[in-house]
Amino acid sequence: MWPQLINMLSWWQWLVLALIPPAIVALYFLKLKRKPIEVPSTYLWHKSIEDLHVNSIWQRLRRNLLLFLQLLLVLLAMLAVLRPGWRGQQLPGDRFIFLIDNSASMQASDAEPSRLDEAKRQAGLIIDQMQPGDAGMVVSFADGAHVEQMFVSDRRQLRRALDQIKPTPRGTSLQEALKAASGLANPGRASYDETDIQSAQALPATMFIFSDGRFDDARDFNLGNLEPNYQPVGDPGTGNVGIVAFSVRRNENRPTEFQAFARLENFADAPADVGLELQLDGQMIDADQVSIEPRQARGVTFGLGAVDSGVLTLRATTRDPLPIDDVAWAVINPPRKADVLVVTPGDEPLELALGTQAAAELANVLIETPDFLDKPVYQQQSQLGAYDLVVYDRCIPKTMPQANTLFIGRLPPAGNWKARTAVEAPMIIDVDPSHPITQWLEMGKVLIASGTPLEPPPGANVLIESHAGTMLAIAPRDAFEDAVLGFVLVDEVVEDGAAKRFAGTNWPTHGSFPMFVLNVLDYLGGNRQALEMASIKPGQSVRLEPAGAGKPLEVRDPNGQTTRLEPDPSGRFAFTATTSLGVYEVRSEGKTLEHFAVNLFDPRESSIATSAAIEVGFRPVQKAAAAWEVTRRELWKPLLLLALVVLTVEWYIYNRRVM
Repeated sequence: MWPQLINMLSWWQWLVLALIPPAIVALYFLKLKRKPIEVPSTYLWHKSIEDLHVNSIWQRLRRNLLLFLQLLLVLLAMLAVLRPGWRGQQLPGDRFIFLIDNSASMQASDAEPSRLDEAKRQAGLIIDQMQPGDAGMVVSFADGAHVEQMFVSDRRQLRRALDQIKPTPRGTSLQEALKAASGLANPGRASYDETDIQSAQALPATMFIFSDGRFDDARDFNLGNLEPNYQPVGDPGTGNVGIVAFSVRRNENRPTEFQAFARLENFADAPADVGLELQLDGQMIDADQVSIEPRQARGVTFGLGAVDSGVLTLRATTRDPLPIDDVAWAVINPPRKADVLVVTPGDEPLELALGTQAAAELANVLIETPDFLDKPVYQQQSQLGAYDLVVYDRCIPKTMPQANTLFIGRLPPAGNWKARTAVEAPMIIDVDPSHPITQWLEMGKVLIASGTPLEPPPGANVLIESHAGTMLAIAPRDAFEDAVLGFVLVDEVVEDGAAKRFAGTNWPTHGSFPMFVLNVLDYLGGNRQALEMASIKPGQSVRLEPAGAGKPLEVRDPNGQTTRLEPDPSGRFAFTATTSLGVYEVRSEGKTLEHFAVNLFDPRESSIATSAAIEVGFRPVQKAAAAWEVTRRELWKPLLLLALVVLTVEWYIYNRRVM
């Protein structure tokens, strides 16, 4: 900004002030004429010697420090009267909240060295502009918020809090950060980091959001006394190609073999050529080159053959600013047989399907009669999670087990399941081919003698639909799932004191029935879920199976740090420290039990083009100069202070000379 002057005097006042410097100079030209004095020795009359040189009006002006000081004093006074200054900017208010986005997309390098570092630098510049007495607060946020520094006036503490913020591979949610900020600006209570903050009165604050805007707008948030200011970080035109999915599935045509499926998405406005390299346990086993159109996705399939276990690593050569989504991991853990309990009064088709070699490879099956449900051994084991799957054929337990279940011809005693009146010969009209239980099933020729249409609870998936209603559905129950079949495979009636059995359906005579049984063992028995849970997102908790009674587990993360886990009351383990991308190793007594992988897989974070504006509380927030107030910074006070210093020096020098 150019300096600015404000005229405080009229023309005649300036004229009087302008005559002062010449008058001072004239005083040094003119001196009184003195009478000559004869003295015996000039050494005794130093004062008189100074006055021997009597000046005339045209005498040459000698250098004199007092003259210069007096002129400088007048010049400073004249400048102070002009009130010199300049226009500048200052922060509005006296309380500031700095929200720093440290999610995955903030690791993009289009702002060197990264967006997060640039956000911290910009926040530091604003902190440096805070005035004495101002207070600031620093909050980092990704999918959750963390208060790095509560309100403090010490700018050094605020800068140290900025330096402590580290990048994370997580997604972004502005909502939690706004709650943390609002807790101290608005009356009421806000909770974050498991800490409640009570604000007794409104404390207005200016809130700066340093982010690339890769999150959902917080439209329903009430700002109250918060004044938001969005500080976008990064380039709005930055493109990126990322791996958004990578998983392992069994080959549909050859169930003993596996396939790896990857999905890549191009978030740029130009086509991209991407090189892919697939590794198994660190050894390259396949490679490919794919082209992806702008704003499009591309799927890639890799055949793995008969692989029992291993860690797969997929690397993409993209040369884009965000490298953390260019690598993904998938895990094939050694197969573990499920522990399955079948409670039935007798079901020959079901028992035959469970007795095949393919079923024996998936599960250890125990078949009991319904009176087993009243025995203490069942009640204890079912509540301790000893079974992975319990099949109830035409019988009902008193309480639901700590396991997945399949009910045949009956409804679970919990979960709000309902049924309509039984109908004769319901016709199957639709099968869900996407669900693991009903995939690859051909039910067009299946006949049902009698069926009970189901009314599953909210959140359930309908797997088989008939003209009369739902015949097979599955619904979640806490950490488990319950499937219900609305018709029986076999049934019996008592006539003349003798039990007679009859077929309830011709389904067991079709090839889809043994496939259905294998799907149930694979999915509800835990093998399919274990394969899917081998890959999770950052921050997601993992349920781990016990290695043995009372034996603790150890989890080693990709950084080499080990966490020891103790079982919960149900005998299982929960691991929540999934903060790093990569492969985690689960061990017990020095033996590796399984692996699981943590991947980004977040298209919102991979789409790194910076948003120019965000919306908070139905209010669009853009980067604008309104975040600062225009102010005038004046110099007249420092000039007067300097003039006082000059006057003091002049007075001191004068007195030293006359004494």
